[in-house]
Amino acid sequence: MRRNRSIVSAALVALTVLAGCSSSGDPAASPSPTGSSEAPEYQAALEQQIPEIMKANAIPGVGILIRSRDQGDWQATFGTADLEQEVPVSIDDTFRIGSNTKTMTSTVILQLAQEGELALDDPISKYVKGVPNGDEITIAQLSEMRSGLFSYTFDKKFNETLDKEPQKAWTPQQLLDIAFSQKQNGKPGQEYDYSNTNIVLLGVVIEKLTGMSATQAFEERIFTPLGLTRTALPLPDEYMLPDPHPQGYQFGTNVETIESYAVPEADLPAALDGSLKPIDYTDSNPSWAWTAGGAISTADELATYAEALVDGGLLDAQMQKTRMDSLQPIAPGAPVSYGLGIAQFAPNLYGHDGQLPGFSSFMARDSQDENTIIIFANLSASPVDGENAAVVLGKAVIAALYGSSAVPGGDPAGAPASTPSS
Repeated sequence: MRRNRSIVSAALVALTVLAGCSSSGDPAASPSPTGSSEAPEYQAALEQQIPEIMKANAIPGVGILIRSRDQGDWQATFGTADLEQEVPVSIDDTFRIGSNTKTMTSTVILQLAQEGELALDDPISKYVKGVPNGDEITIAQLSEMRSGLFSYTFDKKFNETLDKEPQKAWTPQQLLDIAFSQKQNGKPGQEYDYSNTNIVLLGVVIEKLTGMSATQAFEERIFTPLGLTRTALPLPDEYMLPDPHPQGYQFGTNVETIESYAVPEADLPAALDGSLKPIDYTDSNPSWAWTAGGAISTADELATYAEALVDGGLLDAQMQKTRMDSLQPIAPGAPVSYGLGIAQFAPNLYGHDGQLPGFSSFMARDSQDENTIIIFANLSASPVDGENAAVVLGKAVIAALYGSSAVPGGDPAGAPASTPSS
């Protein structure tokens, strides 16, 4: 979330490449399936592949939850929640969901549009003053990542502050001031360009129109209606994760990973054999991500949310159709699409991913086949190529459920190979 990349803009290399990179060995894997006594057909393959992928990408710990009407439910954990103590990951762990938060922010915006409090074609200048090209940027363009606004997460001084003051409580205005002080990326409405600034602006709109904090708006409009008791958008000074939770890791500082999360080639062997340890970011304050990436959840609750996001239930039928109809390729001919706070990864498979220092996650829902996929990892990105760690694993899961041809390949957006995630 910190930079500019989620699955919708990341390089989605073919799954066969991942398999070729894997090596033998088990990174403290402890699969713990639950559900019916008969194991799903895909389970054996994933129990073999997941530890291999983890080892090949130095991922300490992973939780996976799959709900599938036709292929069977399965959940499992692998690896360790703490590199210092070898604590098993729990499927009930709380984790930072990063940019999956963006779907929640856009959901509240669509609810407000549904209620007549705003229109999706309203200019952002109607609600927030001082936005570059604010008279031309619409609410919809912010949600769809087509505003052309610079993402504050690419600012070097901002990242230096994150490194020096990891528990600093940021205000939305501080983030916007950084974004607006830079040259903007392009004209509104032209190209897809993933920017966290967009969703912080939408957070400001939510607070102005509801008269409450974004934290409270999320609780009242999303979490309580869905019965989610362990999902929240923490307040700016609430940076400690509720127990139980894994420790969260990242290779490199915020400044070092502005351009790429990949470890320098000379250091990669040490990262993969464990002699180069990642940095513990567990207690870093995610207030800098706010409505673009600051929420927390659990695998089970995020699955419930993903199903409502895609199947409906948080919006009326017409607004849900507006959301799903908004999807368009992130670049001409790209296999991945993005719309009003939602991504499409494969035919009928929708959701988002999340990544910020210490954690990565992936959520996807296929309402046609009634498949739900949730993955969380306590590593932000692979040291090999800088890709979101949960997305690396997500491709294996998609292939297991749908076949390898369903995994988007290549670099459809020509995006940079790194991004702090929100």
